[in-house]
Order: sequence, then structure tokens, then C-alpha cells
Amino acid sequence: MTGSTDSTGASFVPVLARAATEADGSPPFSDQSLVDVRSGVATVVGDPHAAAVLRDGEAELVVHPDDRRQGRGAELVQRLVDETRGPLLLWAHGDHPGSRVLAARFGLVETRRLLQQRAPVATEPRAPRLRDGDRVASFRPGVDDRAWLDLNSRAFADHPEQGSLAQSDLDARRAEPWFDADDFVLLWRDDELLAFCWLKLDEGQPGEFYAVGVSPDHQGEGLGGAVVDAGFARLAERGARTAALYVEGDNTAALRLYAARGFTDHAVDVQYTLSR
Repeated sequence: MTGSTDSTGASFVPVLARAATEADGSPPFSDQSLVDVRSGVATVVGDPHAAAVLRDGEAELVVHPDDRRQGRGAELVQRLVDETRGPLLLWAHGDHPGSRVLAARFGLVETRRLLQQRAPVATEPRAPRLRDGDRVASFRPGVDDRAWLDLNSRAFADHPEQGSLAQSDLDARRAEPWFDADDFVLLWRDDELLAFCWLKLDEGQPGEFYAVGVSPDHQGEGLGGAVVDAGFARLAERGARTAALYVEGDNTAALRLYAARGFTDHAVDVQYTLSR
């Protein structure tokens, strides 16, 4: 098994990711990981048969569907253990049985659970309930960047990935083929950005609520429900029939909001920690 970084890793990681997604129904790497592979920020360990994306002591790994049950996963985890120092965080997207076997073998402890939920998209979804003066508008690239980055950092201050997004991360996502500014729904009150619902529509996949955020200064005003309803309206307009999202397993308020709109559990992503 060989290791690689930046451009070498970027050549086979997307292909490996697509094969695993088709077989498992969920992607093995986050969008941020793929962005970091392309930019050279992340380290790729492995080869086209089994690979991990490693950055800042956190890794996502996958074995190609054609190469499973051959011990490649255990080899890859052992290599990560040998080549890193300090605590190691490992993601098991989809919580597959094989990942649980590996976790037990290496003494990994579950420390985080991320739920993937899905819901049907109504042909005529309910309109968002807005206060007088509130308005829904599409994201304007180059105009709304600063306002959105500020709100995102405050809304996700305790979130290890989403809350740390910077202008370069936003630019990278805007360069993705799936990006459409009209799928990036913002809720304004005069010149104040109150909430947002960023949708991701990728061919062959459910319409994803990529990120939903509400200003901490306006919690309890029903803005989360309003902006999610606006997102459903956009998904219906785009012809999506199924909606998907990811939510932390201990986020009671968000789980309640999504349950009220028909979301149910579809898959689970588990983060394991190796302390040493």
C-alpha cells in the first residue's frame, strides 16, 4: 500500500469516492475533505484500492467495493495509527458492519454520531411563514459573502467543521459543478441576514439541505422552520422528490424541527476516537 499527497491523491480519490457512494448509498468523504485533497491541504494515505484522507488528526477512510474483505481496511487503519501521533479521529460514514469490526479491533471509542435523514418533497409544499418585512432571496455571489460568513460562524460556533468555513472554502464550493446561487436561500430582515438554507442538488442524488443556520440573536422566532420551508419550495421547483440532510445525533432542537417536516433516519455516520 502506498501513500500520496495533493495532486497524486486527487487523481484517484474522487474515483474511489464515486465507486463507494454508488455501492453504499452515502459518500465516504465530506465535501471539505475533497476540497482539501485538491488544494493539497489534506494528506492522502493509501492507493486506489483503499485510502484515507487525513487532516489535523482526523481521517475519513474507505475501501473500494471490489477490494473489501481482504484485510485492506485493517492495513489502512494500522498505517494511520503508526504514522500519526496524539488522538486520532476516524469517521465511519454509513456505520457499516465492517467499520464496527475495525473499531473493536483497534480499541476505538464512539465519540460522535451524525444522522443522515430523508423526507419526501411535496409537489406543493407549504409556504414559509414570515413576519412582515422579512423576505427570502437568493444568495448573491460577491455581494452576500461577508454577511453569510459572519452568520455561519456565529450559528455554528460549536460545530467543528461548518463553523470554521472561510472565504476560500466558500469560493471552493462556488466552483463546484453542483453550485447554483438560486439554491442558496437567504432570509433577510431589512439589511440583517437572519437565516439561510443552502441546498445541494447533485444528479442522481436526493436534494440535500447542505446547511441550515439561524442567527443566535433570533432564536425562538420560528426562522428555522421558515427557511426550511423555503428550501422545500425550492426543491419542489427544481423537481426533487426526496430531501436529505445531516444532523448531529444530540441536536434535540434540530431533530424536532426536521421530524415535524417529515424527516426520518436513513443512515448514520459515526466518529471514533483513538486516545493514546
